[in-house]
Amino acid sequence: MLFNLLAHLSDEFGPLNLFRYLTFRSGCAIFTSLLISFYFGPKIIRWLKSKQAEGQPIRTDGPESHLLTKKGTPTMGGVMILLAVSVSTLLWADLTNAYVWVVLIVTLGFGALGFVDDYLKLTKRNSKGLSSRKKFIGQILISLLAAYVIQLAAPPQLADQIAVPFFKNILIDAGIFYGLFVLLVMVGASNAVNLTDGLDGLAIVPIMIVAGCFALIAYLVGNAVFANYLQLHYIPGSGELAVFCAALVGASLGFLWFNAPPAQVFMGDTGSLAFGGALGAISVITKHEFVLAIIGGLFVLEAVSVIVQVVSFKTTGKRVFKMAPIHHHFEKLGWKEPTIVIRFWIIACIFALLGLSTLKLR
Repeated sequence: MLFNLLAHLSDEFGPLNLFRYLTFRSGCAIFTSLLISFYFGPKIIRWLKSKQAEGQPIRTDGPESHLLTKKGTPTMGGVMILLAVSVSTLLWADLTNAYVWVVLIVTLGFGALGFVDDYLKLTKRNSKGLSSRKKFIGQILISLLAAYVIQLAAPPQLADQIAVPFFKNILIDAGIFYGLFVLLVMVGASNAVNLTDGLDGLAIVPIMIVAGCFALIAYLVGNAVFANYLQLHYIPGSGELAVFCAALVGASLGFLWFNAPPAQVFMGDTGSLAFGGALGAISVITKHEFVLAIIGGLFVLEAVSVIVQVVSFKTTGKRVFKMAPIHHHFEKLGWKEPTIVIRFWIIACIFALLGLSTLKLR
């Protein structure tokens, strides 16, 4: 909003030219969302506690320690992140940019699904929430709408193309199946992040890491000079997503203050579904869908561990892991929660470095 209001006045007042720079507005987005999180965080937590006397329902089939250590902790903390990211993005991004609105709609749409899921868990006092079928249908509708808008906004020669990392000239023409591909990316990313959100601070730091990486990717892909130098596919206007990603980094950092062990609040599906979907949408817009699978490798590992567990149990009657997702497996092995969380953060950093290396390895 400030860009749209003030940037055109830079000829009359030179310092306003700062609003034309993505780097300046991205930096401001980080601090704005961080301050919003710090200011509203305690108020939101108090409000959630007043509405959730018993806190988030704890899985009875989960690690036994959770029945003691997690009991009474409120959920729906994703509301805090959604507030900070939305306000910061609307304040600092170019609101005439279609990509910004697509990502915001995906974020708020998936967040609304997560909110309903969390609300039902609380009112019914069980860990089931919204049925998988209804949740999936909602995700499909939002993803297909986003795919349609992204195709309209993208350069015609790239509208239904899928880029392959490490190869500068290879594009896969998805044709009529492009919408299905976008659906798989967004829904897959959303649910993978959701599965990772099981321990204090476990999901929010990898979200912050991936968002930081895609802030860089969006900036490079949206800049003709850098895109040409790195032999990336230039997507005009995609650089504006760096502001959204920066806002997500700041909001995640602010949320971590309250979510660090022992957590004062849980993100809930309100946050995990929303920002998994958002990262998926950003990867689609920037033509880095496969790179998301590398940078977000931790989320992929968590999702794959669940798939392997389910397939193994249904086909052989045996479990590969003591419990899935895989972070619970290590809990069952006796690892302390902070040890698991910090080691998984390290793994997330390694995956991020591997993913960023694809920008130059062509």
